[in-house]
Amino acid sequence: MAQKYSSKINKIRTFALSLIFVGFFVMYIGVFFRESVIVMTIFMLLGLLFMVASTVVYFWIGMLSTKAVQVICPSCQKPTKILGRVDMCMHCREPLTLDRSLEGREFDENYNRKKAKS
Repeated sequence: MAQKYSSKINKIRTFALSLIFVGFFVMYIGVFFRESVIVMTIFMLLGLLFMVASTVVYFWIGMLSTKAVQVICPSCQKPTKILGRVDMCMHCREPLTLDRSLEGREFDENYNRKKAKS
């Protein structure tokens, strides 16, 4: 069973982008309630909250990205960032780790959890 992994930074960015689309969709639903100004306003404000949440997530991952360790991927030779003990290359999805005790082991995102089994 092949699982599809991606880098943590890209996952969080994808989540933030999805919040924007959800916000647009919620606002669009509000257009169907033009007769009821209260309901339409609630949908518009709810959509706006989704977009504000997206902005907060983008800001947070930007700050987190500045603290990430930048390495050169051994497979594609492109610079990528590592968050946590294990991560994937942003370009070629090569499993990466800076923890010597995990070298040679099969990739598992659970290694990033504090209660991960060694």
